[in-house]
Amino acid sequence: MHKITQSILLTLLLSLLAACGASDKSADKSAQAGKGPKPTLISVTKVQSKSIEITEQAIGSLEGLIDPTIAAEVAARVIKVHVSPGQKVKQGELIATLDATDFGLQRNEAQAEVARIEALLNNQAKTVARSQTLVNKKFISQNAVDNDLAQQNVLKEQLAGAKARVSSINHSSSKTKIFAPTSGVVEKKIVDTGEFVKVGDPILQIMSNKRLRAHIPFPERISAQLKSGLKIRLSTPTSTQAVESVVRELKSMITESNRSVDVIADVIDQPDWQAGASVTGTVILGERPNAMMVPEQSVVLRPAGEVVYVVKADTAHQVIVKTGVRQNGLVEIIDGLNANDTIVSDGAGFLTDNAPVKIAAD
Repeated sequence: MHKITQSILLTLLLSLLAACGASDKSADKSAQAGKGPKPTLISVTKVQSKSIEITEQAIGSLEGLIDPTIAAEVAARVIKVHVSPGQKVKQGELIATLDATDFGLQRNEAQAEVARIEALLNNQAKTVARSQTLVNKKFISQNAVDNDLAQQNVLKEQLAGAKARVSSINHSSSKTKIFAPTSGVVEKKIVDTGEFVKVGDPILQIMSNKRLRAHIPFPERISAQLKSGLKIRLSTPTSTQAVESVVRELKSMITESNRSVDVIADVIDQPDWQAGASVTGTVILGERPNAMMVPEQSVVLRPAGEVVYVVKADTAHQVIVKTGVRQNGLVEIIDGLNANDTIVSDGAGFLTDNAPVKIAAD
C-alpha cells in the first residue's frame, strides 16, 4: 500500500513539472515575438538648396618677377658689403661700398684744370677789353680784336669741357656707394670685402616679393573650360593670407611630359609670399545657383551604389543617388532626392533599407 502511494505522488510531480516547462516556453515565444528589431538612433537634416561654385584645384610654384642682380658700374675695389644672404633690405638702403680714392684724385686734377682755364679766360677778357679800346682810338685794326675774341671763346669752351669732366668724375664717384634698387631679400652675395670688380661684375642678388607670378598646371581634361579673366584663389604655405586674382594668360601647349595647361596669375604686394614657394590655385569655372546639397556622412556606399536614407514615419528608406561636386563638407545630389527631403545625417552607415529608426533629440 505504501509503494502504491509513492508511485501516485511521483506521477503527479512529473506531470506538474512538465506543465510548468510548457508554460515557460510559451511565454518566451510570446516575448520574442513582441520584441522585434531595435530602432537605430540617428540624427536627421533637410536637403539644402544653395548656390555653389564649380572649381578645380591644383598646386604650382611662385616665380619672382623682380629679382635684380646688382652689378658694379665702375671699376674699383670692394671696401665693404653691408648685407648678408637672407637679410631683408629696403629700397634705397646702402648695400655695398667701393673704393673712391681714384675718383677723388681725378676730381682734384680736373678741378685744377678748371682753375687754370678760368685764370686764362680772365686774362683773355682783359686783353679783349684793351684791344677794343685801342681799336676805338684807331691805334690797331679790328682784326686784332677779332683774334682775341676768338681765343676768348676757345677758352670758354675749354672751361665748359673741364667742368663737364668734373661732373663726370663726381657721377662716377657716386656709384661707389651701391644702394638697393628695390625692397626684398638678399638671395646671394657674389663678392666680398677686398675683391676688385670691373664694370658689369655682379656683386649680389636681391629677390623681391613685390610682384610674383604663379605658374599652376591644371589637368588637360578641363583645358576647354580655362580662359583668361577667370577668377582664381591663391594660397601659399608661407602666408595665412589668401589672395584672389585672375587668370592672366594660359600656356596651353600640352606635351607628353606634362599633360597639363599652365595657368598664370600675378600676386602683387604680399609681404609674406616668397618666390620659389609652392602655391595652391583654385580656379572658378562656373556657378550653379540651386544645387541640392547634403552632408558628406549622409552618402554611404552600398552594393547598389551610393545611397542616401530618407526618413518617413520612423523608417529609413534607401534611395540610390547620383552625386556631383564635393565642397566644404557637403555633396551635391544631381539625381535621386527632392528639395527639403528629410534624410539621415549621423548614423547612416549603420542602416539598411526599411530599417526602423529613432531620431535623437538636438
